[in-house]
Amino acid sequence: MPKRFDPITLEILWRRLVSIVDEADASVARTAFSSLLRDAHDYTCMFTDSRGQELVQGTFCTPGQAGAMALGVKKIIRSVPLKQYREGDVFIVNDPWLLAGHLNDVCVLSPIFYHGRPVAFTACVFHHSDIGGRVSSDNREVYEEGLFIPPLKLYDAGVLNEGVLNLIRWNVRTPKEVVGDIRSQVAANHVCSRKIIEMLEDEGLETLDDLADEIIGRTEKSMRAAISKIPDGKYPYQGVIEGAGKRKDIGIKLCVTVAGDDITVDFDGTSPQVDWGVNVVYNFTYAYVFMAVKSAFDPEIPINEGAIRPVKMTAPEGSVVHCRFPAAVAARMQIGHFMTEMVFRALSKAAPDRIITDSGGTPAQTNIFYGKRHDGAPWHTMIIRGGGLGASSRMDGHHCAIFPANGANTPVEIFESDTPLIVESRALVPDSGGPGKQRGGLGRKMVIRIPDDAKAPRGPVAVAVQAGRFRYPPQGIFGGGPGAKARFLKNGTPADPSGLTLCQAGDVLAFYSAGGGGYGDPLKREVEKVQRDVAYGYVSVEQAKEAYGVVLDPDTLRIDTVRTDSIRGEKQEEKPGPGR
Repeated sequence: MPKRFDPITLEILWRRLVSIVDEADASVARTAFSSLLRDAHDYTCMFTDSRGQELVQGTFCTPGQAGAMALGVKKIIRSVPLKQYREGDVFIVNDPWLLAGHLNDVCVLSPIFYHGRPVAFTACVFHHSDIGGRVSSDNREVYEEGLFIPPLKLYDAGVLNEGVLNLIRWNVRTPKEVVGDIRSQVAANHVCSRKIIEMLEDEGLETLDDLADEIIGRTEKSMRAAISKIPDGKYPYQGVIEGAGKRKDIGIKLCVTVAGDDITVDFDGTSPQVDWGVNVVYNFTYAYVFMAVKSAFDPEIPINEGAIRPVKMTAPEGSVVHCRFPAAVAARMQIGHFMTEMVFRALSKAAPDRIITDSGGTPAQTNIFYGKRHDGAPWHTMIIRGGGLGASSRMDGHHCAIFPANGANTPVEIFESDTPLIVESRALVPDSGGPGKQRGGLGRKMVIRIPDDAKAPRGPVAVAVQAGRFRYPPQGIFGGGPGAKARFLKNGTPADPSGLTLCQAGDVLAFYSAGGGGYGDPLKREVEKVQRDVAYGYVSVEQAKEAYGVVLDPDTLRIDTVRTDSIRGEKQEEKPGPGR
């Protein structure tokens, strides 16, 4: 007979489950070696019931990892009969097709035993900045991209498999950091396991499954109720994502079908997979499709197995959003991050108040740097940079947001301590946010110098740029204007953002992330908001007049009401209307 839970007890237990996974999450910040994990928070912790159904994920998880884990971890758990797991087992795997889409995302998974039997599983995926291989998005196959780890036992009944760790050590550039981060993953799972067992003991429960069924069932009911509010119908969208450098553009074709409380996204007609590293596995594409539906229509409910059940996706195998092995996938976010935006575009007519427009942080601007210090010691680091968030019907876009990936910026002090490089400046880019009734968020400029002194790196510094928006800026919607494009400069000259860029001592690199698109007619933005934007340095006096029709005194920033009314009237007359 399944155990039933009254609403108050259920809420208390749910909050305790969230606190458990967040405590495991916090342990990572205290124990991880890599700044990509400690500071940028590019990892996700979660746990499942005994059947592999996702129950809880960390509050600050990364959506691409979390959504892919909900599918992949269940598959991994069910590939081994429950009775074959042993207490103290720890598995490690980074198969992109099983999990989160590229080799850098390494999963460590552990069964949780209670009274001699497995009652749950805990898992975490870390984005390791170093997994070996050729660090570039222009690889042609996954074999070039680093160490491929199929599901292996890192610990067998509590006994460490040193052979697995040695295999990893000898295939990466910075083994101390990589192995340290793997040990941090094991520690996070241990924290989660210990706290789950404490909860079972405190509550007198023998299993999590009954509690999981209650939580998952309620979540599914809430998600279906939210979807049922969208008008039934088919909502198509066709978009283009730029190819890096001189590569061909990639076409994405999708159709969102809403039928009652079910929603299906179909990618039939999308471009086939390509011979460079932006191919996306099914799990990762699904993660950002789910992100769009969940965040737009039912953002407050927990994310678990129940939330994903009403959201289905189909995509042709061999397409760029459902690639076949051994496709190159290292830079999969250059395509995968766009899925949220494109689902928003498809649903913009059905639910215009529920979506945001294009973001400059889509895709996340990822930079990988590596080389040797002046004493010959190898170093390797990765940073992710945000752009301007797209505006919504109610709010301006935030500045420098990493959306939809939900990462954080690495502090300058940490970057400079991890590398021999110097950050010359980091600042918002004025006029980069798309004009609109609600303005897009601003992009950011970051300037990095390779020093030319006694501490200069030995030999070249390799820089890999995995980014986008260099040719096609984030677009506005419902009359909103586009944000500024991204740029990558080497010594003041535009550089190729594809492949590897080799730099020498004295070189200066400038990275500009794109601004977010605007929402609605800029001429309908409140004059006082435009004045405030100019005062804050977000918008220039010139753009205030040109885009918003607001005339300000350049010295006092006082509004010239007469000229503003006149210019706005003229601009409104110039706009095409019915029959023109």
